[in-house]
Amino acid sequence: MTTTSDAELLLGHLDREGITGAGAVTRGWDHMGAVLTDAALQSGRRYKTQVLPRVRRLITAWPDANTTTGLLRRLNTDDISATLPWNGPRRLAKIPAMATVLQQHTIETVPELAEALAGPERDVLRAELGALWGVGPKTLNYLSILAGDAHVVAIDVQVRAVARAAGITDVTTSHLEIVLHEAAAIRGWRPGDLDAAIWGSTQG
Repeated sequence: MTTTSDAELLLGHLDREGITGAGAVTRGWDHMGAVLTDAALQSGRRYKTQVLPRVRRLITAWPDANTTTGLLRRLNTDDISATLPWNGPRRLAKIPAMATVLQQHTIETVPELAEALAGPERDVLRAELGALWGVGPKTLNYLSILAGDAHVVAIDVQVRAVARAAGITDVTTSHLEIVLHEAAAIRGWRPGDLDAAIWGSTQG
């Protein structure tokens, strides 16, 4: 099967399920602590019941962590595990690790992060973040999405499940990224909106 035929399979399945990527609300935050917390905790967890409440709790408890410097200052003076109770410290440790990399690149705000992940320093920044424990290609793409880039997709278990339900047999990341971009282009949607619509349809 070609990527184009798989894109048509995906769109047919989405039509039958009543899922549309037109005008979908993409995911994102304007608070750096929220972006890094979401990215650090999301993999393999129930988003609505496990991740989202903790992200919102961090924003309320640490409003000044909306910049990288503010977040690192909080991390140095407060116990993040008390603010964000989590079973296992390694995921929480990704938050200061990612923030430190961003600080080294003088990235302070979410718009600056979006610009860096789409600009000339993209490959260097992704390589440095990707060298951290638990930060793979999907998380790197997800960071771009959380920073507001509607042209990036993040292939995860939910997207793969929908692809399989549509009859797509090749569910590798590289293949599905192209399929989502082609499907979005066929309908005139932004790839990130289609990704968000698919993801949202699996969240109950």
